[in-house]
Amino acid sequence: MASKLTQPFSIDPSFDKDRHVRFLDMMYELLPSDYESQEINHLTLAYFTLSSLDILGALDRVDKEAIVAWVLSFQAHKKDQDDLRSGQFYGFLGSRSSQFPADALKNSNCNSSHLASTYSALAILKILGYDFSLFDSESILRSMRNLQQSDGSFMPIHIGAEADLRFVYCAAAISYLLDDWTGMDKEMAKEYILNCQSYDGGFGLCPGVESHGGATYCAIASLRLMGFIEDDLLSKGVSSSIIDIPVLLDWMMQRQAADGGFQGRLNKPSDTCYAFWVGGVLKILGGSKFVNKEALRDSLLTCQSVYGGFSKFPGELPELYHSYYGFSAYSLLEEPTLNSLCVELGITKRAASGS
Repeated sequence: MASKLTQPFSIDPSFDKDRHVRFLDMMYELLPSDYESQEINHLTLAYFTLSSLDILGALDRVDKEAIVAWVLSFQAHKKDQDDLRSGQFYGFLGSRSSQFPADALKNSNCNSSHLASTYSALAILKILGYDFSLFDSESILRSMRNLQQSDGSFMPIHIGAEADLRFVYCAAAISYLLDDWTGMDKEMAKEYILNCQSYDGGFGLCPGVESHGGATYCAIASLRLMGFIEDDLLSKGVSSSIIDIPVLLDWMMQRQAADGGFQGRLNKPSDTCYAFWVGGVLKILGGSKFVNKEALRDSLLTCQSVYGGFSKFPGELPELYHSYYGFSAYSLLEEPTLNSLCVELGITKRAASGS
């Protein structure tokens, strides 16, 4: 999806909401063939599309009841209570193909539900105003405990996967959305997160790993969802925080590049998505005032496509991932035509409040 255009983008002087809505309409109706390799992430792609439409105030263009039924069809269901002791996770599967047994004859009970797909499913349902009391959340939470490791981290599936901050965040967001924390040990998760803060102030995906903008968002948003840090810490006194705020802020501020955009790591080019990953952390901490907002807007506009949507870098084709985070970044910049974002959940404040 990062193919170059035959002609360079024409840089518009402002955010073109109508063009972006048309782009999302096309994505909602039919994904281009380049997305075939991402079929396993179908729910996540749907989340990017629907949350984007909600940010743009265009959610009335979709069939909400049909989408709810479609999302619920991906939930993995236990046969009985003994299944919850099997070690498997009974959340949501990411796509139709992941519901097929790996071997229809020998493994007819194949379960590939995934933490990221479950977060995406619940976020979509929340955006659409679905009543969570109408479906089985107990099996999600009880089986999610099987995914937490002895160091407090989470694996995304029940076997054979990495464990890192991405999935700690998914577990925290799932628990928050369901208003039930029995699916994770928060204290263990907190200690794992704190162990991921590097000497330079940022957070790596695992302890001892290079600091990264996306990992830092997962760490700070998780701590906020779990209630271990307050909003707007910078105005409430940093000395009481469980994390090293001054060194974190210093690392974050160094991520705004010379072109006005944000980079995810040292010595990397700026990238549309980090306007959210890094900008979102600053928003949670109360540090948005330190961002050069005009320079960031100008940088984002270089990635605004003539077709609608955003690309990762200037001159590339738009795709859903970077489009969603471009819209999210503009919401954080308080674009007047956009709905406000609940940063730590990745959905609008309207959806998060249930209004």
